[in-house]
Amino acid sequence: MKLHNLKIPSEKVNFKQAVIQGIGQQRGLFFVDSFKPLNNIDEILSMNFVERSAHVIHHLIDAELSLEKVKEMVAAAFNFPVEIKQIEQNVACLELFHGQTLAFKDFGARFMAQCVKEFNDKEQVTILTATSGDTGAAVAHAFYGIQGINVKILYPKGKISNLQEKLFCTLGKNIETYSVEGDFDDCQRMVKAAFDSDEIRQKHNLTSANSINISRLLAQVCYYFEIASKYPKGNLVVSVPSGNFGNLTAGLIARQIGAPIKRFVAATNANDTVPRYLMENIWSPNKTIETASNAMDVSDPSNWPRIMSLFNNDLDKVKQVISATIKDDEQTFIAMEQLQIEGYIAEPHTAIAYAGLIESLQNDEEGVFISTAHPTKFIETVESVLKIKLELPDALEKVKELENLSVTVTNDTSKFNQMLLK
Repeated sequence: MKLHNLKIPSEKVNFKQAVIQGIGQQRGLFFVDSFKPLNNIDEILSMNFVERSAHVIHHLIDAELSLEKVKEMVAAAFNFPVEIKQIEQNVACLELFHGQTLAFKDFGARFMAQCVKEFNDKEQVTILTATSGDTGAAVAHAFYGIQGINVKILYPKGKISNLQEKLFCTLGKNIETYSVEGDFDDCQRMVKAAFDSDEIRQKHNLTSANSINISRLLAQVCYYFEIASKYPKGNLVVSVPSGNFGNLTAGLIARQIGAPIKRFVAATNANDTVPRYLMENIWSPNKTIETASNAMDVSDPSNWPRIMSLFNNDLDKVKQVISATIKDDEQTFIAMEQLQIEGYIAEPHTAIAYAGLIESLQNDEEGVFISTAHPTKFIETVESVLKIKLELPDALEKVKELENLSVTVTNDTSKFNQMLLK
């Protein structure tokens, strides 16, 4: 698999190098030079999820690992179901929250853990990553207890739900968590600044588990083929709750290599940089706004350069495949109530995807909105808005009373870098 740095195209790596290094010079993202379409798409769509996923990933990494090895890694990573629930006649929900930490991030994090275990030839590797909510838990659990791998996770203090926090801040051992006095963009800036330091990178053998890591993106491509296998007519519209835009990037890759998906809806909250860009042709991130859909509280999404690269930086071509919607908290809560009337309980991110789909869907199209988290991950909001009482699943029940082991830090990059160098 040939990849290049989007900022410095002369920096070229293979899949193994991209996974371990995480990010390129000058914070540039690694991305594939070009994607080859699958030549046996009907056969691929007829397979079961795990087998199909192994074939898709093997195709994407261009035989850098054997198909048998990829099958082994995928079977270990994707050891939980993917479910599609019908909501209305032409509207369904893809549920991606049946993994260990009840969020879609389990796909990318668990496959990345398999990749790092396979590729790591250093005595110690440090995963340094930022989370706006669900990434932290998925990465922490995926790498928990793996010898030779330390994990450091930054998250915005007071801006993720209590149960989200408890899922990954109570583990200890090789998992270190930092509560940052700032927002998610501050956390991302701190992570990127650490990667900019040759001294820190070499001292810790740094890699990142954010959606900037290519292994996570490739894992996410797989569930778009699961949707496509159920809707092969080519009139499928997929609405993706979008914050850092890794999830949508994966969907676009799936489409480019042959998944029969007509178009996508980038469903955002009040952090609306991308919708405004598509409407006004001006990239102008505002200060991040806190919302009820906090995992999407990102005003400068890291993955957008990859999306532009997929379309050769032609914004008009982007607009032919991606439309965007903006929903504030009030509209989010209304969408949650509408879904409740349909007999479906959803948390805010899922509700935003539903609202975006309903706003956009045409009569001759079939629509799927993506549910990225179990409703109990945002139990306070769901119970308050829908006037119901939810029962906690086991994964949350067993952590709710555990001690939070996080260390609070300021959003000062130089101070954090100094701490890493001690």
